[in-house]
Amino acid sequence: MMPALQQPEAVVIGTSAGGIDALGTLLPGLDARCSAAILIVVHMPRQGPSLLPELFGPRCALPVLLAEDKQPVEQGKVYFAPPDYHLLVESAEGEPPALALSVDDPVLFSRPSIDVLFESAADCWAERLMGVLLTGASSDGVQGLRAIARGGGMTIVQDPAEAVASALPEAAVRDGMAQQVLSLSAIRQVLGALGCLR
Repeated sequence: MMPALQQPEAVVIGTSAGGIDALGTLLPGLDARCSAAILIVVHMPRQGPSLLPELFGPRCALPVLLAEDKQPVEQGKVYFAPPDYHLLVESAEGEPPALALSVDDPVLFSRPSIDVLFESAADCWAERLMGVLLTGASSDGVQGLRAIARGGGMTIVQDPAEAVASALPEAAVRDGMAQQVLSLSAIRQVLGALGCLR
């Protein structure tokens, strides 16, 4: 039985190997009335443009954007980290959250890094944040999920048994900070309970 859930202001999602198919299960179900901002890091080749907005935009009820530096975070929009840039969330006192892009060194060989997004989002939203780790072949994201849990946010990990690449979800489960370990269909149910899915 799932615990009572608080409506988050933001949902951060991290994934690598197998992530496009996993997101293809989750994102098309997003409700146009979803009040959370959705920020996503997918490990992709650094060279060349990202086609993720073009891939998911026509299938989603919410606007799907490639994140831009200094862009205000708006509720009810999906933001993907661009290739070869870390995506962060910044929030000055009294100011609404904004996105920031960084070319700092890769983290665990990855830029964009899931950890970088999750940790900065945890600093910004604390208990009003949900973090979701999906299929992946590295441990990038585990530290960030820990930061979300310690900040009072909700943490969900895809069941390693159904993940295309189980290394990332398995590492997150071993770390002990996953409040729920769920199938993709169950993650859809959680998002639906929060009003994020149709």
